[in-house]
Amino acid sequence: MSLLFDVAWFDSRLAAQGLDRAALAHAAGLHHSDLRALFANARAPSAFELAAFAEVLNADLVEVSLKCGIAAREPANPNTASARIESIEARLDAMDAWLAEFEELTRKRA
Repeated sequence: MSLLFDVAWFDSRLAAQGLDRAALAHAAGLHHSDLRALFANARAPSAFELAAFAEVLNADLVEVSLKCGIAAREPANPNTASARIESIEARLDAMDAWLAEFEELTRKRA
């Protein structure tokens, strides 16, 4: 089961800052259609986008990451052990890619 983008949390945080979704998109360098895709859980945010969201919302990066959820994945065939292993390996590869992206972003900011 994938986690979903917490739209209500983002809208609430934006309202508390006196901002709207356009400001969030601008801060992350996103076109409004790209932000809409994130809010619809159609794609995962990049490390840069997460960092920009955290800064704009004056929120912790971990909290923002959790509120962004996980982009929907193709369902794996649960009937075979090899399919389950492939699914786990794919998720681990995605996590490795995210970590590498965060490390690169951190190096650029240092």
